[in-house]
Amino acid sequence: MSVVEPQATRTPGAARTAQAFEDWMRAELQVVEARLEAWVPAETPAGLGEAMRYGVLDGGKRLRPLLVLAASEATHGVREAALRAAVSVELIHAYSLIHDDMPCMDNDVLRRGKPTVHVRYGQAQAMLAGDAMQALAFEVLTPQAGEGAVEPALQARLCGLLARSAGHAGMAGGQAIDLASIGKPLDERALRDMHRRKTGALLQASVLMGAACGNCDARAWAALADFGGALGLAFQVVDDILDVTQESHTLGKTAGKDLNDNKPTYVSVLGLEAARRQAADLRDKAQEALRASGLAGTATLAQLADMVVERES
Repeated sequence: MSVVEPQATRTPGAARTAQAFEDWMRAELQVVEARLEAWVPAETPAGLGEAMRYGVLDGGKRLRPLLVLAASEATHGVREAALRAAVSVELIHAYSLIHDDMPCMDNDVLRRGKPTVHVRYGQAQAMLAGDAMQALAFEVLTPQAGEGAVEPALQARLCGLLARSAGHAGMAGGQAIDLASIGKPLDERALRDMHRRKTGALLQASVLMGAACGNCDARAWAALADFGGALGLAFQVVDDILDVTQESHTLGKTAGKDLNDNKPTYVSVLGLEAARRQAADLRDKAQEALRASGLAGTATLAQLADMVVERES
């Protein structure tokens, strides 16, 4: 049973059939994986590339790259720019997981069904692998001559979106709040602010980076920002639900860890059933934002939103 029951009514637009959506995802994931395989180095000093590749290749949902590519598709974006944006956002996400799993942060030993990077390679190598992947994300966004044409102005815009989502006002700031909140009560508003930064900012940036690769007026941009914001929170609510309802072998990471570490979650603050209603409400807000965008090609984004809320791992 999924966390939230499937919607009876989908959002407007020419939605792909379930099989066509699966085919689209499979094809796009193959392209993203091939780019990661090509751009994450294998030959580096002292085995650093091996740790980097272990941390990012052959695992994960790749939701953020899919959001980039779906938003670019909806706005008729430049394909090469969108692919580079998709890879760069996944590199930032993967680096954050490597660092989050370390003993000084969440101290986890399981990620994507295998030992975490610091368990496999040691803490120092894990820290360096994350650092190198963060730098590589921006290298991918700024290709040199002959590596793939992306207009300089678009390069700068994409770098700005990614940097802001990953820095003190986004992911890193949210993680700081998370660590400072262990064992402390948070109300729903404070919890929402923490996760809007820690998880939501990068998911929202994924949507906006895809849109930046295409043609997007102010109305559509604002609507896609609202979509990404609602989806980012929905993703975290579902994560909190799965943490208490699924087993580690299903999740690919340690189940029940937030509860054991006395961290505030949507389930601990709202209760399980209220958290499920919250996830459904956030999906509705995301879908409403797509309807308000004025864009004709948002059906794939809508299907990704359904997938996020109805997932079981």
